[in-house]
Amino acid sequence: MAGKSDYFGLDYIISLILAIIPFTAWICGVVTRLQEGKIVAAIIRIFGGWLIWVIDLVLMIVSKHILRLLNI
Repeated sequence: MAGKSDYFGLDYIISLILAIIPFTAWICGVVTRLQEGKIVAAIIRIFGGWLIWVIDLVLMIVSKHILRLLNI
């Protein structure tokens, strides 16, 4: 179940594995926000990434795809 909202268009399982690992989730979160042109969201991910990581992970498991918590 690949979707354009998953990390770099990867499959759900691969995106979930990347999201579970804190460091890769932080890097992927910052890079994807920058690719989308959402500079403020990327900056917030850099400094508050650990808290957002937990919320993003729960939302991803529940919804089966990455939900953008920060849509700034």
